[in-house]
Amino acid sequence: MTVLRVVVLADDLIWADRLSGLVRAAGGEPVRAAKPAAYSAVVADADRAIVDLTARSYDGVSAVAQARRAGVGVLCVSQHDDAALRKRALAAGADRVLSYRALAERGPAIVAAWLGSTIESADLDDRT
Repeated sequence: MTVLRVVVLADDLIWADRLSGLVRAAGGEPVRAAKPAAYSAVVADADRAIVDLTARSYDGVSAVAQARRAGVGVLCVSQHDDAALRKRALAAGADRVLSYRALAERGPAIVAAWLGSTIESADLDDRT
């Protein structure tokens, strides 16, 4: 079985840890990036990317577009009530945009299903 390398772009330490843990639990290899330069250096060689859209140090929608140009699938996490940001991320090529709550409640199953893991499948009706 091939281990997927997943870039985790998050400038919040708690969410970077949580997202990396979800990737590990699903059998993937997380590669953390907190700044745009670090993300740019690794995203083209990754299999997937997870982008925290609520960031102060980078533009999450631009990060989605950059990953898509490199042929990398993207899962995003954002505030549930920021519909405009969620729509922009989807328009930029995000596979899915999930709320923090959805990942907190069903993260292992959601990430496993997105990575194609054999871990319990998730209900994937969160796409907005």
